[in-house]
Amino acid sequence: MKIELPDKVAEQLRVNGTDKVKIELRNHDAVITTEASEMSLFQRISLWWYLAPAIISAIVFNVFFATKNQNQIPLSGNTSLGTTVILGGVVIGTLMFAIFFIRERRNQTNTFSANIYWRNFPVVILSFAVILGLALLGVFWLLGTIFAGATFDRLTSTIIFFIFESMINYLMIYAAFSISSRTLVRLFTLVIVSGAVIAMATNGTRKWWQYNLSFLGTHLANNSWQFNITLMFSALIMVALIDYIFVSLNAIYPHSIRLLTLRILLTAMSIDLGAVGFFPNNAASHDIHDRLASFLVYFIIILIVGIRWLLPRIPSAFLQMSYSVGAILVTAEVLFKFVGYLSLTAYEIIGFTLAFGWVVLLLQFLQELVDKGTRVFYVKAQAEQKVKTKDLD
Repeated sequence: MKIELPDKVAEQLRVNGTDKVKIELRNHDAVITTEASEMSLFQRISLWWYLAPAIISAIVFNVFFATKNQNQIPLSGNTSLGTTVILGGVVIGTLMFAIFFIRERRNQTNTFSANIYWRNFPVVILSFAVILGLALLGVFWLLGTIFAGATFDRLTSTIIFFIFESMINYLMIYAAFSISSRTLVRLFTLVIVSGAVIAMATNGTRKWWQYNLSFLGTHLANNSWQFNITLMFSALIMVALIDYIFVSLNAIYPHSIRLLTLRILLTAMSIDLGAVGFFPNNAASHDIHDRLASFLVYFIIILIVGIRWLLPRIPSAFLQMSYSVGAILVTAEVLFKFVGYLSLTAYEIIGFTLAFGWVVLLLQFLQELVDKGTRVFYVKAQAEQKVKTKDLD
């Protein structure tokens, strides 16, 4: 049996007439892979990309504390092991991610990197830097809580620093190789959820729930800038994701007025989300904050009502789920404004959770449309008269 692959598939798999490919049957699907696609990350790049920056930064770490004549280094604090790992990890890890993300884009080996516009490049880089920073903050907050008051000598601290930096470099390089639009959806979800949860946790003693959700971004809250930055970065990620998805959809559904309308609405909603964080609910910007927050509700309602006409081939299950979300939002509005049953905080949490979840599901459905339009190829199978056993191995 002889199978002919389309030129586009052969080009993406990087195979020529003499290369061998592997066909793996999974249920009713046939998955074609090459030796290059099965290479691990350690085989694709030199080990020195992980180790060299970690070694150099570890030497700088040791010299820094040696010049301060500090032989015992605390695990947490202003000048500590945790602080230096976070700063060094974010700077060097982001640099590693940027280098390999650009390389993948130029080599055209990653579909997402190849198709994303340069205008969205800073958004993607900064988003991964923020996620890395939040993750490291969480790790060392946990370690500082478990090992309260722990200190290490300079050599031990240098070794721990080197281990952390090596792991961070590997993870960020791996992220640059494996990034996709689905990864960006997860990143969007992770940024906004982690930012909101951290803001709620740090303001627990201030009883933020007795005010409203917007209290987390006011000057009365602890570290209110984190909550506002979360909203703004989430908006930037969403704009980049929408840009990529609709550019890909335009190749499948060219000159679609419905998709163009949906893109404008989603982009406007993303900008509005960022503006809510840019104008916190302080006294000076209270009015504009409330108006922007109201616009978010209007955008969601328009999208839910119009999704039936804006999306091609929308499944009935998604449509029913959308209308259910809309009905719950309207019910919550009535219970809050007219009945007085729900508090402002409960109303905002219900509205935010439902709207955010619906937007994530919508983005995933749009990605499925992209996948269906770009992963279907027709191949020609031709039987040969003589088949040798060694040709099938």
